[in-house]
Amino acid sequence: MRPLAGQVGIVTGAGKGLGRAFALDLAAAGAAVVVNNRNPAAGAADRVVDEIVRAGGTAVAEYSEVDDPAAGPALLDRALRSYGRVDFLVANAAVAAPEMFHKTTPERFDAVIRTNLGGTAHVAQACSAHLRQADGGRIVLVASTAGLYGEPTASAYSASKGAVIALGRAIAVEGERRGVHTNVLLPYATTPMTEPGMAEQYRDAMDAALVAPVVTALVDPSCPLNGQLLVVAGGRLRVASAVEWGTVELPTGQLAPRTLADLVARSRQAPAREFPDAPHAFFDFVAGLESDVVAGPEVEPAQPPAAGPSR
Repeated sequence: MRPLAGQVGIVTGAGKGLGRAFALDLAAAGAAVVVNNRNPAAGAADRVVDEIVRAGGTAVAEYSEVDDPAAGPALLDRALRSYGRVDFLVANAAVAAPEMFHKTTPERFDAVIRTNLGGTAHVAQACSAHLRQADGGRIVLVASTAGLYGEPTASAYSASKGAVIALGRAIAVEGERRGVHTNVLLPYATTPMTEPGMAEQYRDAMDAALVAPVVTALVDPSCPLNGQLLVVAGGRLRVASAVEWGTVELPTGQLAPRTLADLVARSRQAPAREFPDAPHAFFDFVAGLESDVVAGPEVEPAQPPAAGPSR
C-alpha cells in the first residue's frame, strides 16, 4: 500500500535521527522526498537518499542550511526541478546546545533561535506560499514539549520550540480556507541529539521509527487534522493544547500577593477551555466586561482537541 504515491515532499534535518526516520517512512509510503541536511561533505543526506533508492523509493539530496533565509526558496526549487510539484513539508531541522540560561551568551542563545525558529520559518514560509497557490497541502512543524513546559538547561531550545508551536498554530488558522493544513509534532525519541541524556530503559522504546507513521498520516492529502499539537513516542500519542481556566474578578485597589495566589487557585477550579485562535480568546474574555466595551463577534465553541478545525 502506497498512500502517498504521486506526492512530493521536503524533510529538513533528514540526515539522521527523526528526520531520517520520517524520510524513510514517507518514501516507503510512495512519496518522492527531498532529503535536506546541511554539510554535504558529511554525506548524511546522500546516505539517506541511497537507503531510500535501494528500497525502491524516490529521493534527492539537498544541502541548504535552514538558518539561511535563502534555504526556503532553494528547497522549493529543488523539489520543483526534480519532481515538478510540492505537496508537503516536514520542518524538522533543529539544534539543542544545552546550557543554563544565566550562563549563556547572546550569541549562543541567538544561534539556537536562528536555526530552530528562523530555519523552520524560512522553509515553512516558502512552502506555505506555494501550497496556497496550488491545490492545498500539508505542513508538519517539529517542536518539543520543552516549548510547552520549559526544560532546565535548555532555555534557548525551549524558547525556540515554544515559538515554533505558536507559529504552527498561526499558519494553521491562516491556511485552513486554502486547504493548507498545518500540525505540530512534539516527539520523544532516541536520536543523536537526545541519546546522551536518555535513560537506558527508554532508549529502545523511544525508537524514532515509531514516530514516523504519524508524520506520514499527517501529510496525507486526506488527513483532516489542522492546528493540532501531537505528543508522540513509543507507539503512543497524546493531544496537547494551550488552555485557559475560569475568569475571576480582581478586587479594586491594591492587590495583595496572597489574594492574587487565591485568585489563581480559584481560576484553576473551573474547567479548562481552549480556543481556536487569539481573537476568539480575547472576545470571550471581554464578554463579561461593562456594556460600554465594544463587543466582538459571537465566540463559537472551540473545536474538540482530537478533531481540530476541519477543511
